[in-house]
Amino acid sequence: MDQPLLSLRTTLVFLLALLAGATAGGLTALAGEGTPHSLLAGLATAGLAVPFFNRLIDAEGSRSQQREHAGAGAGKGEGNG
Repeated sequence: MDQPLLSLRTTLVFLLALLAGATAGGLTALAGEGTPHSLLAGLATAGLAVPFFNRLIDAEGSRSQQREHAGAGAGKGEGNG
């Protein structure tokens, strides 16, 4: 039971989505819309922000794989990599 419930990356993605949703809901409320519209705007923003931040904060493994594939056609040498 020493393992955390969520990884650091997952926690950061959810935190950023929560902040984006709260900001959108707050701005909608300040614009004069009612509470239901503000809640819907905040929840929709948070729902769309999760996959956005998930791709933005990419896993370390996929970046190294992309670099390997990008350099596959390049010639060998000190200046290429």
